[in-house]
Amino acid sequence: MTHVRFLTAAGLPSSECDAPPGTRLLDLAHALGEPLEGTCEGQMACSTCHVIVAADDFARLPPASENEDDLLDLAPHVTRTSRLACQIMLDGTLPTLTVRIPDR
Repeated sequence: MTHVRFLTAAGLPSSECDAPPGTRLLDLAHALGEPLEGTCEGQMACSTCHVIVAADDFARLPPASENEDDLLDLAPHVTRTSRLACQIMLDGTLPTLTVRIPDR
């Protein structure tokens, strides 16, 4: 299980829950009612599921693919710890994951 915390663009707590291994972050965000579009439904053809991962957690994620990096170039408010939620699979190896949803 991974304990996932979502923060607002202002950094305030929004929602949190324990996610079982195999959960895609985008799907979890949708289940919790978080404001992530995911226009392409996780097909990595847009950047509407852009999240900003806490620095400590970012270092423990597998690196982004070149395609993901290219799409992040199109997202507003990108930081060095930005990722696409559709590309983050929770495999149970991370005890916690904190992500901030940037302004749209």
